[in-house]
Amino acid sequence: MSEETKKAEAAPEENGEGFDVTVDTNQYLTFILAGEEYGVDILRVQEVKGWESVTAMPNTPNYIKGVINLRGTIVPILDLRERFALESIPYGPRTVVIVLKVGEGAGGKVMGIVVDAVSDVYNVATQEMRPPPDFCSVISTDFVRGLATVGDKMVILLDSDKLLNVEEFEEVEAVRRGAQGHGQAVENHTVQ
Repeated sequence: MSEETKKAEAAPEENGEGFDVTVDTNQYLTFILAGEEYGVDILRVQEVKGWESVTAMPNTPNYIKGVINLRGTIVPILDLRERFALESIPYGPRTVVIVLKVGEGAGGKVMGIVVDAVSDVYNVATQEMRPPPDFCSVISTDFVRGLATVGDKMVILLDSDKLLNVEEFEEVEAVRRGAQGHGQAVENHTVQ
């Protein structure tokens, strides 16, 4: 069973006839980006860590900030504000990197996304999730899994596998391979 189909079960509810009915839910780690709340499937989250300097790599898109060595694994770090074409802000004490596993099986990769702050973990029932609006292909919503209302706010749920398209995956993989080829240089040379 893939991570996509794994479901957490919420507490049983009565269906009006006295029978217990379980509700399929997914858990999402939410974070803040330019005042909006976004969420990623918590099963894809490997780690949340404070911002620290990265090793810059040449010839990469602006939103790829560089790489870090995470316990022997070279992890590309993407600035999600820049990836979404939002205004850049200086990194501060609340800035975090969410380390995600993207892709399935042996072809899966690990990447980090820089966000303004971590918010919460929510259980979202699958029937409460709504598809993203259709903007007639003017704005790409390919990476949006859906929208969910939690309390009085709307949360944008992202599909971490689609945050990067195939060409971007290839660029990120080339960055990772290049960083591994530099070996010790990744650990010794950092950019603030």
